[in-house]
Amino acid sequence: MPNENASAKKLINTGSISFQFIVFIGLLLVVLLVMLNIFPYVSTRDAVYQEKEKAMESQASMLASALTGLERPDEENVAEVLRLLDMQGYERVTIADKAGSAVYDSDGGGSRDGVEPDLLTALSGKTVFRSVFRDESFHSSYAIPIGNHKSITGAVFLRENDAERGKILHELQVQIRALSIVIAIAALVMAGVYGTTVLGKLRQLSNAIRVVSGGDYKYRIAVSGKDELAELSREFNELTARLEDTERQRRRFVSDASHELKTPLASIRLLADSIVQTENMDVETMREFVSDIGNEAERLQHMTEDLLSLSRMDDDIQIVPEPVDVKKATLDAINLLRPVAAEKQVTLNAELDDGCLVLATKDNMHHIVFNLLENAVKYNFPEGSVTAKLHKEGDTVQLTVEDTGVGIPEDERYNIFGRFYRIDKARSREAGGSGLGLSIVHDAVKAHGGSIAVGANEPRGSRFIVSFPAYKG
Repeated sequence: MPNENASAKKLINTGSISFQFIVFIGLLLVVLLVMLNIFPYVSTRDAVYQEKEKAMESQASMLASALTGLERPDEENVAEVLRLLDMQGYERVTIADKAGSAVYDSDGGGSRDGVEPDLLTALSGKTVFRSVFRDESFHSSYAIPIGNHKSITGAVFLRENDAERGKILHELQVQIRALSIVIAIAALVMAGVYGTTVLGKLRQLSNAIRVVSGGDYKYRIAVSGKDELAELSREFNELTARLEDTERQRRRFVSDASHELKTPLASIRLLADSIVQTENMDVETMREFVSDIGNEAERLQHMTEDLLSLSRMDDDIQIVPEPVDVKKATLDAINLLRPVAAEKQVTLNAELDDGCLVLATKDNMHHIVFNLLENAVKYNFPEGSVTAKLHKEGDTVQLTVEDTGVGIPEDERYNIFGRFYRIDKARSREAGGSGLGLSIVHDAVKAHGGSIAVGANEPRGSRFIVSFPAYKG
């Protein structure tokens, strides 16, 4: 019983699309069928009424004109006039004098009590027409005065019962009702089929959303057709594909971050344990171990700062750009890297044009220039060189960083902007890299409407080209 009650409540849930669809189709059918049954019937009936009024008006006027010429109308001469005018087909024909007494009555009534009320109204100078459809027949009557407004000598009353046209109208009603039933059944069947299909797709989409919200990002909807629901299903599949890709990147990022953080932490712990467990360690060895601990801690600090920078970019925090001089940012980065370059025996060169302003933040521009130059120095050879070039072309400011280092294989260039991606992991760790620098560069460039490309430098090394929309203030 509880399951049956739950099913019944689900079927009559007034908030469900199924219930709303059924109510809408039902109301639409009711309105259409009412109009279908009323309009043809009313329009046909009114047309018959108008035709009856014109025909009876013509007959009554003609009879009244003919009777006007009689000096003393009586039953015999009125009957003669009716015979000459061929006034057949009427259920009742009554002629009254100006006193209201029936001079002639085809129904047999000769007294004032037997005279129709409309006939008495006609004696006051008014014409009266009545017509009603009942009992599958048109019942019509017409009363008109004889004479004119100055001298009314009597009145004419005609009454007709048209069963033939009444039968036609009745048959039309029957046919319309039968047609309405057929239309209603066909419409309900079509609505049922269509509703089942549409609601089935909506239910499928709802179930898919429920599955994906549960964490199954691999779930896809089978798409068929070209309607809006099919397009919605395709959009859903594309969304889940992006969610799956994002989730995969997130898991990989967490795994890589955990792995990268674990290595320096393990080194720090190992060095610290060695200091604690070694008795009478000489001062030089202890200084070396503490220096190594400091280097690993510094590496952790840099990695943490890089992760925070990427997190801020991922959170899409609203930034307020300002005009930034790219030449100044490049010169500041070169000055900071001169000690590292001198240690690596790498020459830093600059070919920088003036007036290269872009809309950005100083911090992001520093990250972009510094990381590109730092990588070019770290992954270079002794006696190598790094060249920074800056110039403006039309509406674009272009920064190029070239080095004579190890270079990037062509098949690896599509992956270098991925987080924690390294071409040579051992060499990268020796150089102190976290694998996040180029990711920060890529995201920062995109955040300011720029683009970045990588290629080979001749005769060896790499070339990074960063383009920004020039500031036009």
